[in-house]
Amino acid sequence: MIFDTHTHYSDPVFDEDREALLAGFCKAGVGRAVEVSASVSGLDGTLRLAQTHPQLYATVGVHPSECAEMTEETLAHMEELLSQPKAVAVGEIGLDYHWDEPDRETQKKWFRAQLALAARLDLPVVIHSRDAAQDTMEILREHRRGGGVPRESTDDGSRPQGVVHCYSYSPEQAREYVRMGYFIGIGGVVTFKNARKLREVVQDIPLGSLVLETDCPYMAPEPHRGERNSSLLLPLVTAKIAELKEISLEEVIRVTEKNAERLYGLD
Repeated sequence: MIFDTHTHYSDPVFDEDREALLAGFCKAGVGRAVEVSASVSGLDGTLRLAQTHPQLYATVGVHPSECAEMTEETLAHMEELLSQPKAVAVGEIGLDYHWDEPDRETQKKWFRAQLALAARLDLPVVIHSRDAAQDTMEILREHRRGGGVPRESTDDGSRPQGVVHCYSYSPEQAREYVRMGYFIGIGGVVTFKNARKLREVVQDIPLGSLVLETDCPYMAPEPHRGERNSSLLLPLVTAKIAELKEISLEEVIRVTEKNAERLYGLD
């Protein structure tokens, strides 16, 4: 079944119908999803949502736009949460230079700190990178979980380092991330008419190195662009990937589910 590797069902926009949406997973062909934390204040709630719903897992981390609130006590609390059932990764963490705040040095400091935590706990990472291609790549080259070495793909039996979520850079950079051991997260943007570069990435990168994601409630696929997104719309993304790679819908779902299981250590 479809495995959504990146959701935000803790967002207040789901307060009125969250339970109904999650209960509708199976009917829509969705098996599991990973609830991703982003803020210091939301760390506990993200994990709690996963622990009370069998179809959900959770990550623990602080988004670069929220990292100014972080302290050493935050890292200690994250480590405690990551030892609990259903916690599968550190994220979403990274760099976002689209906005001026927090400043870049603050973002880089806490990005490195959270990467170090992931390495110490032997966990994969969920990477957010926006308008920060060079610095993200350089910092991730410094970080190598589990003594990993460069490889040709993420389906060669080696340990995944994590996922570059909501991928927005070039096919060439995507190939380098895959060589470093990262999956590439593909969501609703691939269906947009102006997403030529991302469609090239999907055509260029082996299916064994792609995972499905929504980033819901954001990034709804066409023809729902601008509406609230959810995992129930992922069949539109799988259909676009199948079209671009000229393979069956069933193969896209089967392989990306296996990829997600490998990414989060659920295989």
